[in-house]
Amino acid sequence: MGLLRYLYGPGRHEEHRDPHVVAGFRSAPELEPGVRADGSRDFRRLDALFTQPLALLGERNYRQPVWHLPLRAAPEDPVMSDQQWARIAHEVMDRVGLAPAGDFGAVRWVAVRHAADHVHIVATLARQDGGRPDVWNDGYRVRDACRAIERQYGLRRTAPADRTAARRPSRGEIEKAVRHGRPLPSRTLLRRKVQTAAAGASSEAEFFRQLRDEGVLVRQRFSERTAGEMTGYAVALPDGLNSDGRPVWFGGGKLAADLTLPKLRRRWTGADGSVHASSPLRPLDGRHLSERTRRAVLRTAVRRAADESATTNEFLDRLRGEGLLVKLRYSQTVDGQITGYAVAFAAEHDGHEPTWYPGSRLADDLSLSRLRQRWASPAAYRQSAAGQDELTPEERQAFYDDAARAAAFATAQIRRHLVTNPHAAQDACWAASDALHVAARVTGNRHLHRAADAYDRAARAPCGRIPTPTPAGNALRTTARLLALTGMAKDRTVVSTMVLVANFISLLDTIAQLRSLQERHAQADAARRAAAHTREARPAGGAPSPPPAGPSAQARLAMAAFPTAWAPLPQDAQNRSAPSAPTGPARSGRRRP
Repeated sequence: MGLLRYLYGPGRHEEHRDPHVVAGFRSAPELEPGVRADGSRDFRRLDALFTQPLALLGERNYRQPVWHLPLRAAPEDPVMSDQQWARIAHEVMDRVGLAPAGDFGAVRWVAVRHAADHVHIVATLARQDGGRPDVWNDGYRVRDACRAIERQYGLRRTAPADRTAARRPSRGEIEKAVRHGRPLPSRTLLRRKVQTAAAGASSEAEFFRQLRDEGVLVRQRFSERTAGEMTGYAVALPDGLNSDGRPVWFGGGKLAADLTLPKLRRRWTGADGSVHASSPLRPLDGRHLSERTRRAVLRTAVRRAADESATTNEFLDRLRGEGLLVKLRYSQTVDGQITGYAVAFAAEHDGHEPTWYPGSRLADDLSLSRLRQRWASPAAYRQSAAGQDELTPEERQAFYDDAARAAAFATAQIRRHLVTNPHAAQDACWAASDALHVAARVTGNRHLHRAADAYDRAARAPCGRIPTPTPAGNALRTTARLLALTGMAKDRTVVSTMVLVANFISLLDTIAQLRSLQERHAQADAARRAAAHTREARPAGGAPSPPPAGPSAQARLAMAAFPTAWAPLPQDAQNRSAPSAPTGPARSGRRRP
């Protein structure tokens, strides 16, 4: 077996010292490979013991019949003896179900130790009684076993397998990216692009349009039963080709559990499916919009409807389809003749009457008379329409200011949950990822890109569930949508960007506190890393971001109410992306919890 020869070898960097068997399906001395006269190891007997059960399976054998699990202690953990590692290995194999205690027909396995802080468990996926062992979801059983071992031996406590981790690139994908000189594997880069497009879009059409604008190849899957019904999608990079020169496609569910098409639709329509999916204004919470922003957003929606229409009736139908309220003005001389229109947001959260905006007040060319002239001679209009829908610097600043205000509102709402109910802010934690991804894209700031990637796990609910919308989550979706509408302009104001970044820092610090209260330590670490990256974000010509603030009054109350959840983690644990305590299976092609 090649893996055993590697474990007994010098390692890639001479890191293997004194390799020896500490445990196995028989006693350790019985399984230790013999030493030849020249000092080399004789693996023939051990190879035969491991290969024999595989022959009993025949065609039922696994394509990859070797099960490999490295178990590593954290640097601050005590150095354990061979006897302790042996007991740990036996307990893991028992809890995983590959070699339960007292099962003499279980798989054959050994645990090899060649360093002070870790061992490698190697097993063949064939039972000695001719059965095929079940390894489905074994990573979650390994995680449960590791947590039990951590409690028993007083090792560093690590996070449970909460099914929030994204699908990791395979080793082949990582090596392919290195060969082609790419900074990220295709799967990781596509996940970032899809998440950003989903955050900035509000409908399927806009989502796929943004992906194509980013240079992503899109393949849509349609139902075989219902004509025209889209049931899924896949994405690929133009230069992400296989050996046959064809694009390597990734379905949304292969990127992240919450990026399947049904879950994206719930993102745009609400958890109960009650919101019309075609409205680009639904993600905007009106309570956070200034007068200037309202007018600019309405102007953008009205202009889009006009661009896609050719008659007055079609134009008015599209406005209503966008989720806008429409009020018509009729002629006083000609019965039934429409002479003008006004629009308003469909829902006002302050309970007041809607604010109406006539088309001519939004822009000179959006009055009904000018639109009719445009539809009568579309060729002439196209020559003079370039740049008409660009935001002014004042409007773009208003968008940033309103986005920052919405993020501050969300932070205040989450802080309330620190005391009342730490588990009620899942929607806000999820929506914060949208705001970070879109902010990174529109600002082009590499630190915000790193923050969005680092925060990714802190956003997810177990199994990719879509949370019920809340005011805090809607505020952060408003932040994402407003930033997406600003585009990639170069005249963003430094002060507005700095305020937004400062509010993001407060938001991420608060979410880290919330995840700690929930005892989701992996997610809390992800939020802390995102906050650290955000603090490094420096708008061009701007001052440094503010230092982290101390706990708020609500946070101090929460720390008193839940004291065990606030035990400080070692500094090393806060700076690493994964715990160094015992980890799950490291077998090629397997995903880890």
